[in-house]
Amino acid sequence: MWGEGTVLAGRYQLRQRIGGGSMGDVWRALDTVLGREVAVKILLPALLDDAGFAARFHTEARVLAALSHPGIVSVFDYGEADDPRTAFLVMELITGRPLSDLLDESAPLSEATTLTVVAQTLEALQAAHDQGIVHRDVKPANLMLRGGSVVVTDFGVARTADARRLTAADVVLGTAVYAAPEQARHTAVTAAADQYAVGVIAYECLTGTPPFDGGTPLGIMMKHLQEPVPPLPEMVSEPVRELVMRALAKDPEARYASAREMAETARRLAARGAR
Repeated sequence: MWGEGTVLAGRYQLRQRIGGGSMGDVWRALDTVLGREVAVKILLPALLDDAGFAARFHTEARVLAALSHPGIVSVFDYGEADDPRTAFLVMELITGRPLSDLLDESAPLSEATTLTVVAQTLEALQAAHDQGIVHRDVKPANLMLRGGSVVVTDFGVARTADARRLTAADVVLGTAVYAAPEQARHTAVTAAADQYAVGVIAYECLTGTPPFDGGTPLGIMMKHLQEPVPPLPEMVSEPVRELVMRALAKDPEARYASAREMAETARRLAARGAR
């Protein structure tokens, strides 16, 4: 297995493990060729047992590498090794902190801060959606705050919008607290699922807690599927409540037409609040 000092592809020297999740471990590493620090995400070996998974992940890495948006983490390289069998992604090392840390320290956040996070996140996601990529695992831990800007990271469970439907294993990879109802139904997952996740994040920013939490991942997903969203507090302005509740519609067709439309609405509300 890999560890501190391991060199992948004869180039990327692992320095420090900085995170991990359902997809694998993330390491701070040194690109010994270019002399710069990067982030290296190493996929869990078990995921490679699915013959098609690595191929799909590689294909999406190539698409993401072609994306150029300040709100999306840059992908530099992709590699595989045989002993032990390993697939890894080399990305820009983001200096900042995740939104999840800010929520732990300061939630609930102001409407102005929430609307800014929502708009920036959706604008970045729209750039991916325009290329047929749906993130499918948008959550506070994947939104890095860097100098007043949001950078969306970890497209690890992304799936091109026209690809096969979710499998049971895929559902486990997502985060139930932020999963759209259609992810529980095993029906087609479109860009509207990312919009729903941003709605959950906005709800959490405004209240300090997500709309559905507690219990097992399956139980939480069933709440998303079956239970009405608890109303936001009256202290939240009506236009902002409408924005969030529309994003959290059970039916994807009842949400905004696109991430761009929701982002523009959030921007307008933020400007109105400023005035």
